[in-house]
Amino acid sequence: MDSSMLFALLLALFIPILLHLITRRKYSSYNLPPGSFGLPFIGQSISLLRALRSNTDYQWYQGRIKKYGPVSKMWLFGSPTVMMAGPAANHFIFSNTDLLFTGTSSLNLLTGRNTLMLSGEELKQVRSALQNFLCPEMVIKYVCKMDKEVRRHVKLNWVGHKTVKVLPLAKKLTFDIICSVIFGQEACSVRKALATDVQTLVKAVLSIPVKIPFTRFSKGLSASGRIRKVLRGIAHERETLLQQDHGTSSDDFFTYMLASRAEGVHSLTVEDIVDNAIFLLIAGYETSSVLITFMLRHLEKEPEVLGKITEEQDEIARSKGPEDPLNWDDVSRMKYTWKVAMETLRTIPPVFGGFRTASKDIEYHGYHIPKGWLVFTAQPVTHLDANLFPEPSKFNPARFENHSSIPPYCFVPFGGGPRMCPGNEFARTETLVTMHYLVTQFRWKMCCKDEGYKKDPSPTPILGLPVELEPRLPT
Repeated sequence: MDSSMLFALLLALFIPILLHLITRRKYSSYNLPPGSFGLPFIGQSISLLRALRSNTDYQWYQGRIKKYGPVSKMWLFGSPTVMMAGPAANHFIFSNTDLLFTGTSSLNLLTGRNTLMLSGEELKQVRSALQNFLCPEMVIKYVCKMDKEVRRHVKLNWVGHKTVKVLPLAKKLTFDIICSVIFGQEACSVRKALATDVQTLVKAVLSIPVKIPFTRFSKGLSASGRIRKVLRGIAHERETLLQQDHGTSSDDFFTYMLASRAEGVHSLTVEDIVDNAIFLLIAGYETSSVLITFMLRHLEKEPEVLGKITEEQDEIARSKGPEDPLNWDDVSRMKYTWKVAMETLRTIPPVFGGFRTASKDIEYHGYHIPKGWLVFTAQPVTHLDANLFPEPSKFNPARFENHSSIPPYCFVPFGGGPRMCPGNEFARTETLVTMHYLVTQFRWKMCCKDEGYKKDPSPTPILGLPVELEPRLPT
């Protein structure tokens, strides 16, 4: 190792320690929540990651709550953080305009100036544009695209196969769907160029943000650079077409955002639009694929639930011709299937928690949360609370028969209140379209009945959920 590399490594280690000490001293006059920052810069990051990967994160959260109470300070993924737990905390977080939706330091550095990094009027503009792009009216247009992608995927990867691994195929499918929406007609060529780098980027989201060669974060940065180069080229091509009046459709993300900017809806630069496209790729790729995977896992173990879903989906199939694509009305009829999806989201949420950044000093339960600190809330804390959901380990879609029976801010897979995830309708629709074709065409058995899963960072079956397939004859 030459002297310059050694100096850079020592500097990378020294600066976090210095910042850690400054943080401790700077807030000595604040009434901070109980807890500990742990080791400089690392804090509780490795401890939480270890709990996630051993699938003991719920116990980890409960251990902190038992020791410090529902509000505690820690250091996570490069930032001083306050963990807040319980329905009241969820309500405070989701409704407080001084807490800005954000990501970890790693995610922010990897994805750039996406909607998580913006604030004030700029955030309002971008969030409005994203909500319009992913609103139900637009999703209705995407149903046909989703149907086409799912049919193609099932025919290519499921039909005629005796065994498949569900998670890799679900990720491939949801990546293809989000690419078709973001890139439009160029989706096929673009997704081949981006697939490996997006996987690398997703794995780096919860890494410790220190650029040391061969680490997850360093690999993620390199992947992010390559992705950004491809997307920047697409954005400039679309911009040129629009300027020449050749942009005839705004169904793809780039054309939509560039056309919206020309109409004065927002003032994002091309680079900002690229950053938000990367964020959408990550979000669209990861969450729905996990939901689909674990729905199939649950259904294999719950024949009665599978029978009810089959009845609902068969009825929809019988009302259509064999080549007729699903439409919005069909998706709207899949009510029981979505209850099964919600129970899956409750038991195994695709995202382990959410982060907010305090835009100014705020107070909660008598404790100070300084400006710039992260606020962290973990979904399993309420999702698995027996006081809120009786027999929480039991898979029971009937919990969602009556939504009014579920206390507010207890079931929060997509956030809550005015901070609801803008992509929840998109995720719901692609999940339901996928389940329709899988349930009506196949039955499956897990190859390994005792296969466990870890969170890395999303829930991941240890073996990828291999299943034996049996074709199902139409009824």
